Amino acid sequence: MGYTIFRQDEVEWIERDDGSGRALASLSDALSKSRANIWRYPPGAVGRRHADHGQEEVFVVLEGTLTVDLGDPPERHEVERGGVVVAEIGTPLQLRNAGTEELVLLIYGAPPVTGQAEFFESVA
Repeated sequence: MGYTIFRQDEVEWIERDDGSGRALASLSDALSKSRANIWRYPPGAVGRRHADHGQEEVFVVLEGTLTVDLGDPPERHEVERGGVVVAEIGTPLQLRNAGTEELVLLIYGAPPVTGQAEFFESVA
């Protein structure tokens, strides 16, 4: 039996090198059967449109408002603080911060596989 506590002022934020301004704090090293990260999206930041063919994903809005385009054709949804999006395996999606305040998300996926995402052209 074990546990890990992540304190807000102690996590290490790693900036993405894609010019988006996004940063993540990885929680995955403490997990064995799933993956999790906390993401920060500054105003205007947009993630890559993709479908993950290896894991289902859960997006929990901790701060700000998430704008997410789901499905094909994409449907745009606004999800405020405390809201949750659950995406089944293979669901095309794109995350963005269309607001004026920082967006902070907990993103959880299972099983803990990587490299099975298919990428698409960005939604305008």
